[in-house]
Amino acid sequence: MPFESNSANRKPHMTVLWWTLIILLIVVGLIGTVVPLLPGSTLILAAGVVHKLVFTTGPHTVSWWVIGAMFALVITSYVIDFISGAIGAKYFGATRWGAIGGLIGAIVGIFFGLLGIFIGPLVGVLAGELIGGKQLVAAGKSTWGTLLGTTAGLIAKLVIALVMVALFVLDVWL
Repeated sequence: MPFESNSANRKPHMTVLWWTLIILLIVVGLIGTVVPLLPGSTLILAAGVVHKLVFTTGPHTVSWWVIGAMFALVITSYVIDFISGAIGAKYFGATRWGAIGGLIGAIVGIFFGLLGIFIGPLVGVLAGELIGGKQLVAAGKSTWGTLLGTTAGLIAKLVIALVMVALFVLDVWL
């Protein structure tokens, strides 16, 4: 049973405390994959590492192989997060001006809360493309590409996070 203590000296309430922390990290990590500024996949990895360090022996201990796979998925998630909007924008014809505008918009958007984090890059791409000399329709197309790329990246990050949780659960419970 996964809630069993692997040490004769461990008190049952400490096991419950550790499992509560692990589950909390996983839940906040899943939320963090769709909410900006929360390191979603990193928190899920942290849950796996905490489990490995606390429950060091026994049949229901996460393996180092799973921790390694989770780490690789974290790196993949960050790469996807970094390039998804840019790929979408480039596919729809964004220029260097749009990319610079998107970066500036993302930085400025942070100061305007959750809505600013989503809207800032879009406004930035649109403004950058207009400053770069594109007409409104062409600039809007680049902005649309940024939105589609970012949305695809968000979905991919959520799938990665769910795979990480599945790996952890399967390794601990089976």
